[in-house]
Amino acid sequence: MNSQKETKLLILSLLSTTFLLGLGFWLWNQFFGKNIISVAPDNKSQGTTGSTSGRISLGEKILVTANTNPDKEAGVQAFAKGDFTSAANNFKASLLKDRNDPETLIYLNNSQGNNSKYLKIAVSVPIGGNLDVAKEILRGVAQAQDQLNRTGGINGKLLQVAIASDDNDPSLAQQLATQFVQDPTILAVVGHNASNASIAAAPVYQQGGLVMISPTSFAQNLSGIGSYIFRTIPSINSVAESLSTHIIKTARKSNIGICADSKAIDNQSFKDELVKGILAAGGKVNLTNCDLFAADFNPNAIISQFISSGADSLVLAPHVDRINKALELAAANQGKLTLFASPTLYTFQTLQVGKADVNGMVLSVTWHPNAIPGNAFPQNAVKLWGGTVNWRTATAYDATMAIAKGLQQSKNRDDLQKALHSPSFSVSGATGKITFLPSGDRNGTAILVKVQPSSKSFTGYDFVPF
Repeated sequence: MNSQKETKLLILSLLSTTFLLGLGFWLWNQFFGKNIISVAPDNKSQGTTGSTSGRISLGEKILVTANTNPDKEAGVQAFAKGDFTSAANNFKASLLKDRNDPETLIYLNNSQGNNSKYLKIAVSVPIGGNLDVAKEILRGVAQAQDQLNRTGGINGKLLQVAIASDDNDPSLAQQLATQFVQDPTILAVVGHNASNASIAAAPVYQQGGLVMISPTSFAQNLSGIGSYIFRTIPSINSVAESLSTHIIKTARKSNIGICADSKAIDNQSFKDELVKGILAAGGKVNLTNCDLFAADFNPNAIISQFISSGADSLVLAPHVDRINKALELAAANQGKLTLFASPTLYTFQTLQVGKADVNGMVLSVTWHPNAIPGNAFPQNAVKLWGGTVNWRTATAYDATMAIAKGLQQSKNRDDLQKALHSPSFSVSGATGKITFLPSGDRNGTAILVKVQPSSKSFTGYDFVPF
């Protein structure tokens, strides 16, 4: 009898233990398992949300985990140990396997010696938020850095670049800006990408007296935040005006629908300026409400509403991280409305995913490889990266070259800011002559491109300038 009781107690004990262990594993997996799974090679998530831990690297860690190989891994390990000769050799070997990896090229240029040989800047990009855009910007910075360092550097010193990942997150952008300001060796920052991030970080740079040059943020309210804030794209007024004039005067459209993203500050600015231009040119803006951020976003229903209300054309203005929403709308359109777009859609994703759905779409953009005859940048980019580059690469290159030119006349952060604001300041860049208005905006104009079929493009379509 006692033996039977003991056996039952033992069985109950084992069952209880198994249940508790199973429950513990389930709870652990629920609370922690997702974070482990999310740290994947595609850079969809990086580190802990809201923390800048592990988000900055000179070469001691790989941030773009989607592009890695044993040589690159050996390079960052050697860099972390201070063995720059081995690091450089490994980074060179990595580039032989993947020449199109800007992170590795930057790390290679950062491995040429000790810190006393360098002038240091930082670049902040959305690696975990929009990897394609991040790499486009990094290519521009890397190309400028490589060109400068191969030709003697800046007053005999090489350019060193710290890479940071902000995921287009305003909170992370602010935290990274604070870290940059607190690091006295960083003389300027190229960034940020999305206007939401740039506008959040700009007051930190202004208060800290650190130059920030955004290559891609075109929100109207970035202008005038402070004298340390610049950008290398034309004002949104210029971008919107060129498109509105084309829509009314050239395309002869009279009832224009607009679909923008309510959470994209830059494209809201674009929309506001576009509406002004359309009305000033005698056109009509269709009153159908279309928000690419809306939870109930329904592409087919929206297209039907635009058509039933008399629209003859549609302008797409998405957030850079929600380009897919605009492409869904283009697919639902099926060629019924003539399509136009903001510069945000000037990206490889538009061609790769949109294909025939975006054929004929006209965009107002800041640059095109064939826009400036005789400019060496596009050809040099093809030689370096093995293919044509995007406007973000061009404007990031220009931001880096502007900083380098300013540093030739500077000894510290304040001197750099004064140099960039000087009426005599100018530098030749990918997009032409770079000068800044008192507001910090680029003094320049936008151009128009059109999506057309192309046998030279991997996607079968390409952006062609008018």
